[in-house]
Amino acid sequence: MKYMLLMSRTKAEFEAFTQWPEEVLQAHIAFVQACAQELTEEGVFVAAEGLAFPAEAKIVRAGTNGEPITDGVFPESKEFLAGYWIVDVESPEEAYKIAARASAAPAPASMQGGFPIEVRQIMSGPPEDPL
Repeated sequence: MKYMLLMSRTKAEFEAFTQWPEEVLQAHIAFVQACAQELTEEGVFVAAEGLAFPAEAKIVRAGTNGEPITDGVFPESKEFLAGYWIVDVESPEEAYKIAARASAAPAPASMQGGFPIEVRQIMSGPPEDPL
């Protein structure tokens, strides 16, 4: 079963990220890279990517003729997707353990307690019972 581990942050957390001390930022990046390597060696890693800051995001809808209509950034949003991991594991519990590992990435002391990570199964088709 494939699971997506979603890392969301508030606008303030995104902005604070640019102010992290260099040594904390480097430790965070090294941790994430090492975690991806370990998951690859364990045979469960599928993909992982960090996303651009929210100021670069747009909401797109189809116009009347199918043309893209873009809207600015998400001022009404409380959180923004920062990045994701995709893992292929045998059970939800395995995905939860991996999320907990990723949650332990180094951060400034003011952010101790681990980053929250949402775990969602990737569906391989429509649900048998949509309700």
